[in-house]
Amino acid sequence: MYFSDEYFMRIALQQAAIAFDEGEIPVGAIIVCQNQVIAKAYNQTEKLNDVTAHAEMLAITAAAQTLGSKYLKDCTLYVTLEPCVMCGGAIFWSQLSRIVWGASDDKRGFKKLGASIMHPKSTISFGVLQEDSTLLLKRFFSQLRT
Repeated sequence: MYFSDEYFMRIALQQAAIAFDEGEIPVGAIIVCQNQVIAKAYNQTEKLNDVTAHAEMLAITAAAQTLGSKYLKDCTLYVTLEPCVMCGGAIFWSQLSRIVWGASDDKRGFKKLGASIMHPKSTISFGVLQEDSTLLLKRFFSQLRT
């Protein structure tokens, strides 16, 4: 059975909800290989006191350990928010085949620097469950302000 991008993005959103509940910026990521989830992660910068503990970075590390390879050529990253430049670099070096995200990040997303930050063989899709991803982020930041 083949699962859709929406199916996998819902799993990433579940990870983002865990981050939300833990007081982290609600970003979730999963990595899929051969239609199976091989890694799940969410932002843990506060919990780990580590500015690099973004969902994408943690998912890439977990997937590499699962596969026993630093390259993730036949894998897809699903993430609820457009990756930042740091994560974009890690995505490049891990050679992920495909990147799919929900909400765009006009302030800190890698697109500000151009798509050349991604590996030339990687394909990019965005806007998958964008409204759900955006709503969770807006809810989180509105709670911070009250």
